[in-house]
Amino acid sequence: MQDKEEERSLVSVENRLNKEGFTQDFNVVDGRLQTIGSDSNKTYAADEVTIVDFYRFEGESNPDDMSILYAIEAADGVKGTISTAYGTYADGDTDDFLKQVEDLGKNLTKKVK
Repeated sequence: MQDKEEERSLVSVENRLNKEGFTQDFNVVDGRLQTIGSDSNKTYAADEVTIVDFYRFEGESNPDDMSILYAIEAADGVKGTISTAYGTYADGDTDDFLKQVEDLGKNLTKKVK
């Protein structure tokens, strides 16, 4: 579940996750999670990743600002994040992939701090 913390902006959470080693950016291409901007474009199937945590953000004045940031760890140790809008503006490919991960029983294995 989401941490209760004072800093609730997407940027502040991304910065904290980056310090915790979630440095890779991901997107979903052809039903697989893919690294972005690295020299080796790795891809992962849903059964090769774990959702470690997620953070939901709601725009105070603009529904376009509603998004979810997922902290993800791959089986080979690569850690990173992927964000998606929710509701009307959701990315269907990303949502489908993340649902597959959850359906495999791998959602939220976060260690309690």
